[in-house]
Amino acid sequence: MLNAADDLLVEQGFTATTIEGIAARAGVAKQTIYRWWKSKVDILLDALTDDAREALAWAVPAGTAAEDLTAHLHRVADFFQEPAGQVLQALLGHAQLDKDAAAALREGFLLEQRERDVAGLGALLERHTGRAQDPAAVDRLADLLLGPVYYRVLVLGRPADRELLDATARIVLGSAG
Repeated sequence: MLNAADDLLVEQGFTATTIEGIAARAGVAKQTIYRWWKSKVDILLDALTDDAREALAWAVPAGTAAEDLTAHLHRVADFFQEPAGQVLQALLGHAQLDKDAAAALREGFLLEQRERDVAGLGALLERHTGRAQDPAAVDRLADLLLGPVYYRVLVLGRPADRELLDATARIVLGSAG
């Protein structure tokens, strides 16, 4: 059912995606979906959370801090080009018009992902500098790290390019000094 929701959103867009359509694509009765989710926003949030947990995870260190940070930024940028990233974009757009959807998105997926991002960045910066980082500073650096990618994708409607990602990683690492 989660895959059906993802697929329909990518094919038809947010507005045209319905519980009825998801049920038909998944080969289940509409009541089956309503037994688990109360709306298409809820099922799309679950699909997003499920897909993003792995796609946006901070990888085990494999190189230098700069290499690992740049690789992570590339994974984030690539995520937005995948169906799950398109689900995130659609939910963020819908959240601008629906306060309940905004609250569900922020209190669920976005808060959980933020915690993973701050923890992953904090560990990487500690490895890079050899010392524990101030949590408030790591929080601000997470904004600096991810803001350009989100801006490029959500505001400008363009993918983040290699030069932007590489420069962002250098700036963040240099700011951790």
